[in-house]
Amino acid sequence: MASLSFIIGIIGNIISILVFASPIKTFWWVVKKKSTKNYKGVPYITTLLSTSLWTFYGIMNPDGLLVVTVNGAGAIFQLIYVILFLVYAPKDKKVKTAKLVAILDVGFLGAVIAVTLLAFHGTMRLTFVGIICAGLTIGMYASPLSVIRTVIKTKSVEYMPFLLSFFLFLNAGVWSAYALLVKDIYIGVPNAIGFILGSAQLILYLMYNNKKSAEAVEEEEGGGGGGSAHLVKGGIEMHSVEDNLNNRSLNKWKSLPKPNFSRQHSMQKIIKTLSLTPYELQSSWPLHESDIEEGNPDLP
Repeated sequence: MASLSFIIGIIGNIISILVFASPIKTFWWVVKKKSTKNYKGVPYITTLLSTSLWTFYGIMNPDGLLVVTVNGAGAIFQLIYVILFLVYAPKDKKVKTAKLVAILDVGFLGAVIAVTLLAFHGTMRLTFVGIICAGLTIGMYASPLSVIRTVIKTKSVEYMPFLLSFFLFLNAGVWSAYALLVKDIYIGVPNAIGFILGSAQLILYLMYNNKKSAEAVEEEEGGGGGGSAHLVKGGIEMHSVEDNLNNRSLNKWKSLPKPNFSRQHSMQKIIKTLSLTPYELQSSWPLHESDIEEGNPDLP
């Protein structure tokens, strides 16, 4: 039984490393674009706190070698992500994130370690830290759900990375099995809950995976062929009106008051604009703001 739990623990280590490494693609994009866009920093902040405390828990646990290795590596990953987020986040989000890091990853972590070492003794230390770790692990599994509002509002999973959700689901299942074998309630309970929450995230991803965000649809409708068609149709209608006016009698036309130069010039500009071909219309439109920022309208 001990050997089986060790093997599952090794598998859990491998999967957990994949979980911690899954945001690499996201942060590669952040560094490339030099912006965090609508990504949330909370999952990485809470995971940094969780992995740090689990490392502390593993150090105090005589059988906690596998807990120490995986969470020590995880803490290093999360620290890098948090630093990158602080570097590339907008100023207002950067300030809020920095405050949250100071409160949770410095203040709270230091307080828990101090209280554990000074106020508790023996097995009570493991119990105290285990309860806190269990609560934080549940928060870690639930933290990607903070983007659920954005996903439902935009009908897009653009800001909910699939790999992170998938590996959290897989990770929770393996560690739940490990906890049953070693009879560790502090590892078992949060990972069982994480397995349920991971399933919910995958269901949400399947629901909105192939749906475009409202923002992308607006850009396509505003810059695509639909707008061109409306303008060309307007140009055709204007031509019909102009032809009807030209067919009227010259005397009746002369009896009308002559427009002043500025009004006549404005009418000529409108008629000229509405008479453009679709290609000329498209080439005369200004670039979308996002195109100017990104340098390529095809880029996300």
